[in-house]
Amino acid sequence: MSVDTVSLTGWGRTAPTTAVRFRPRTHEEAVAVVRGRGPRGVIARGLGRSTGDAAQNAGGSVLDTTGLARIGGVDAAAGLVRCDAGVSLERLLRVLLPLGWLPPVVPGTGRVTVGGAVGSDLPGLDHRRSGSFARQVSALELLTADGEVRTVLPGTALFDATAGGLGLTGVILGATLRLRRVATALMSVSTERAGDLDDLLARFTAGGDRLPYGSAWIDLTARGRATGRGILTRGEHATLDVRPAHAGRALESSRSGGPRGRLLLPGFPPLPAGLLGPASVALYNEVRYRGAPRARTGELRPVPAFLHASDALPDARPLYGRGGLVSYRFAVGYGQEETLHRVVRRIAARRGPAVRAVLQRFGAADPGLLSFAAPGWSLALDLPAALPGLSRFLDGVDEEVAAAGGRVCLAKDSRMRPETAAAMYPGLTDFRELRERMDPTGAFRSDLSRRLGL
Repeated sequence: MSVDTVSLTGWGRTAPTTAVRFRPRTHEEAVAVVRGRGPRGVIARGLGRSTGDAAQNAGGSVLDTTGLARIGGVDAAAGLVRCDAGVSLERLLRVLLPLGWLPPVVPGTGRVTVGGAVGSDLPGLDHRRSGSFARQVSALELLTADGEVRTVLPGTALFDATAGGLGLTGVILGATLRLRRVATALMSVSTERAGDLDDLLARFTAGGDRLPYGSAWIDLTARGRATGRGILTRGEHATLDVRPAHAGRALESSRSGGPRGRLLLPGFPPLPAGLLGPASVALYNEVRYRGAPRARTGELRPVPAFLHASDALPDARPLYGRGGLVSYRFAVGYGQEETLHRVVRRIAARRGPAVRAVLQRFGAADPGLLSFAAPGWSLALDLPAALPGLSRFLDGVDEEVAAAGGRVCLAKDSRMRPETAAAMYPGLTDFRELRERMDPTGAFRSDLSRRLGL
């Protein structure tokens, strides 16, 4: 097991703190880390894709799970696979897809671990059909504060606290996942442009869930009649009768590790050089919007290129400057579309240089006490942390979202106030009570848990 003292940040590169990092390669080594923890406790960390401070522990210990990366055999009869917590979803997809299987829920990036996907209870592009990640988990192996490894099953209080619990109930060591059968390694994709936010929401809901996967990019620099315009992309798994020769070649490509080189997104121009500013981002968004088709159906894309499109792009973080970036993701329920409109108008009026802004539709709420997704609309965006007045501006957006019964995503948060989190997450009281019973000495702590009083 390797041990070093490191300065860590979230993916947004804000608020660095120093901790002792342990990288165990066996469950026994992980148990030793938890049992030998110091007074500042320990928190698990995967690939560091949480934008905020959920996987940091100032002055304490961080247990890096990436050395726990075994994938078991697929139980084809039951449609299950058992894997370690440090396995990335990208690798899992690469292993399973050639066998005709897909991970249960695939979020917008594959560069997150199975443990991180459970701890954040990540939603995928088909949340209305499949729910968030933990809903498709049939069992967890959880290392708890007493140094014991427990098998935790859905429907129990400990499972509901761990799903979306950001590592604060214990270290997830492994999970058994329910898989989905797919006939090919292709997606049939529909793309269309929407002239404003009302048009975008109407197109999103048209046709129900015939195309189960969907998300939209919103141009948050557009104003006036074009406020909230965007590009809607939806898809479904291609069947063997759709250009079967092409499908067969794509499946074979997956078996050999896929095509080499970077994938390019249709209608996605190169990122502008230099620090993001209102003028450069507005120009970039204009080019991206105009470059997208007005309407196109039946385009075939490889599964990874559709589900993990952003992973093929260059790392955009340097564009946000030395201060890093703030990711902000919120959700409001159906019937609260006016709140979504007001927030979009406020961001557009402020001319926030948002290149990445993604709208999704959510289905039934997930059982996790701190799970983010609930029926309604979700908007995620990134902004430079150094923008003047950003914290005060987002505090105001928090208040609007909370007043509408919505919530901000904890896994991405880096600046929310504790009273705001308590107002948004009614399950927080039960979560705290379970933590007190399971972990009375505070073995599992993070910078986020201290900041928000989780």
